[in-house]
Amino acid sequence: MGVVIPLEENKNKQASIKPLVDLTKSGMERVNQLILSKAGSDVQMIPEVANHLISSGGKRLRPMLTLATASMFGYEGEHHIKLATAVEFMHTATLLHDDVVDESDLRRGKSTARTIWGNQASVLVGDFLLGQAFRMMVDVGSLDALDVLSTAASVIAEGEVLQLSVAKNMETTEDDYLSVIRAKTAALFAAAAEVGPIVAQTDKATRNALKSYGMNLGLAFQLVDDALDYGGKAADLGKNVGDDFREGKITLPVILSYRRGTSTERDFWRESIEGGQNDDARLEKALGLISRYGALSETIQRAQHYGTIARDALAPLPETPWKDALNDVIDFCIARVN
Repeated sequence: MGVVIPLEENKNKQASIKPLVDLTKSGMERVNQLILSKAGSDVQMIPEVANHLISSGGKRLRPMLTLATASMFGYEGEHHIKLATAVEFMHTATLLHDDVVDESDLRRGKSTARTIWGNQASVLVGDFLLGQAFRMMVDVGSLDALDVLSTAASVIAEGEVLQLSVAKNMETTEDDYLSVIRAKTAALFAAAAEVGPIVAQTDKATRNALKSYGMNLGLAFQLVDDALDYGGKAADLGKNVGDDFREGKITLPVILSYRRGTSTERDFWRESIEGGQNDDARLEKALGLISRYGALSETIQRAQHYGTIARDALAPLPETPWKDALNDVIDFCIARVN
């Protein structure tokens, strides 16, 4: 399927994470070395599975947030490197687990680990990476950082279970949906942004500001991802357009279209999402309904709203190139819809 619904023109066409990439380059080189080291094991399948996903071209935005939010306050030690690596391992573990739960075949344009090594290996290697993440947190020796990241791990797992409980249920509300993405996606963004100022030994207000930044950035990021599934291109997504529809995922574009539709259209959504009738012809119809009710543009408006909150959270912090780069990340996350 190559159906693309044009989204509203975004003013941030030049938005880029390049400033953040440039500022964190030396730190990320150390993070990447540590990733390779800590993903190693005498059990051959572990590095094979881990490296398959680790090397698949993700932007590694979350560990860059940890490096940036430590360095912007002058931190020059090693703790932020270990915590950034722990954050990336937590993220990688959740992707391995997600692909099993969602029965996904593609991730970033490549076959998922589960399709190559099976579900059991994917789950167990994800568990190994989580274990390595916690070992690095302990190495850092900060109880505050350990508290933040371990809490995030727990919240992410809760989000996974919550998503299962609302899966393929068209009575899911927007509040339910936001609870899922706040736990599954935004919680790790928030933790990644908060542990930086923790190791830099900043005050509580600064920690809270960056936690808020990360949380709202994560919400915006996921809202845009969910819009892209119905309005993007397969080459950009690393998966097929409409995969969320085929998997029966309840996302905001679907919720809005369902609520605003006629009784006949609501029957269509129930048959498609709850009943599993999701062939290409029905996807075409779903795309048409989403367009008719402005569900994509409104999803992007919601993302912009959370982006504004993230920007406001940064506002009291000192003006530095790091702060500018973090603001650029907000624009980049939202501008992906173009």
